[in-house]
Amino acid sequence: MSQNDSELKCAVILVNLGTPDEATPGAVAKFLGRFLSDKRVVNLPKLLWLPLLYCVILPLRSRRVAKLYQQIWLKDGSPLKVISEQICSKVAAKLSDKYEVHLAMTYSEPDIQQVVNKVLDAGHQKVLLLPMYPQYSVSTTAPVFDAYAKALKNTYYLPELRMVKDYYAEPAYIQALANSIKQHWELTARGEVLLFSFHGIPERYARNGDPYPQQCEDTAAKVAAVLGLKQNQWRLCYQSRFGKDPWVKPYTDQLLHQLAEQGIKSVDVISPAFSADCLETIEEVSCELRDEFLEAGGEQYHYISALNDNPEQVELYCQLIEKHTQGW
Repeated sequence: MSQNDSELKCAVILVNLGTPDEATPGAVAKFLGRFLSDKRVVNLPKLLWLPLLYCVILPLRSRRVAKLYQQIWLKDGSPLKVISEQICSKVAAKLSDKYEVHLAMTYSEPDIQQVVNKVLDAGHQKVLLLPMYPQYSVSTTAPVFDAYAKALKNTYYLPELRMVKDYYAEPAYIQALANSIKQHWELTARGEVLLFSFHGIPERYARNGDPYPQQCEDTAAKVAAVLGLKQNQWRLCYQSRFGKDPWVKPYTDQLLHQLAEQGIKSVDVISPAFSADCLETIEEVSCELRDEFLEAGGEQYHYISALNDNPEQVELYCQLIEKHTQGW
C-alpha cells in the first residue's frame, strides 16, 4: 500500500480473546498460561497465583480442556478463531473502500503486537480499536488496551487512536439479539423461560468499579422489552465461575435447578456477552448446563447461538466503525 492510500484509510483492529493453536494439552497450557497470568484477568498477588497456576492448575486442566476442544475443533481451527475470521472478512469486504480491517487476539495468534506492526508498516496514522465484547469488563476489554499500548512502547510517532469501549446498548445490537431469539422460536418450540446467561466476574471486580454487571442487566432488559416479555418470562444469570471467591449472582447452574424445582420444564438460553461461539458456549452453556437442568427435572433445554457471522452482526460492526470514526 502506498503512503497516500494509507492516509485515506483508517486501520480497524477487531479483537477477540484468543484460543489454543491446536487441540493438544501443550497448546492449551500455553494459551491458558498466557490468559490466566494476566493480572487484569486474575487479580491476585503474583507470588501466590503464578506458582498455583503453573504447578497445579495448568497440569491438571490442560489435558481435560484439550479433550473438550478436540470434540468441537473445526477443519480450520477452533470455532472462536474461525468465526472471528469470518466476521472480520465480511466486515472488511463491506468497508474495503474506506478501511483496512484486521483481526487480532489478546492471548493467541495473530496477537495485537503482530497486527499493530502491520498497521505501522503500512503507514496508518489513524487506528480504531474494536474489542468484540458488547459489555465492558476490566478482565476482557481493558487487556485489549493494555496490549495495544505495549505494542507501541518503542514507537516514536504514535498513530491517533479511538477505541470502542462497549456497545451493550447499541440499538442494532439489541435488535440483532432479539431477532436471533425470534428466529429460534420460529424453528423450535418456545421455552417457558428465557435465560440471559453471561460470563461471570468476581464480585470484588464489580465493587471496585467494573460496570460489567450493570451493562449485562441493561442488555438483557432491553432485549426483553423488544421481545415484549413479562418479568416472569425471563431471567438474568452468570456462568463460568472459577475459584472460591464469590462471583456475581445469580449463578446459572443454581438458577436452572431452582427453575426445575419450581416446575419449569423448558428453557431457552442465550449468552449475549459472546460475539462468537466458543468452547464455553458450545460445551458449557449448550451441553453441561443442559445436562444439569435435565437431571434436575427439566425436559427441554435449547441454546440460542451467538450472533457469529450473521448479516446483522456484520452490519452492527460496520455501523460501529462508521460511528466511531466520524470526523476522521
